[in-house]
Amino acid sequence: MSDLAGRQAALVRALLAGGPVPPGFDPARVHLEAAALHAKRRSVAQHLRPDLTDALGDRFRPLFDEWAGAHPRRSGVSFRADLETFATWLTANGHLRRRRWSRTRLPRN
Repeated sequence: MSDLAGRQAALVRALLAGGPVPPGFDPARVHLEAAALHAKRRSVAQHLRPDLTDALGDRFRPLFDEWAGAHPRRSGVSFRADLETFATWLTANGHLRRRRWSRTRLPRN
């Protein structure tokens, strides 16, 4: 990996995964940009999965922030797939109950 590629990777880790700020970058600015990117991800989550926002109410933001801090969005993964992972995490950790779908049998002719 070239020096430039290594520095770019370190900056991406700092912005998206809570990694240390690489030398030569203003830590306050990096933290500000990281917060803005995180808020954008949360906003997209609220827009794409209003069911989660409604089900969690005031708990949505702290739970999403906790999850997102530990689960940076991976390259090539759609927002919807990312949010399915969030919903699975919510259920696995007891924050959300699994939906139980019932099938109504239709009369046979």
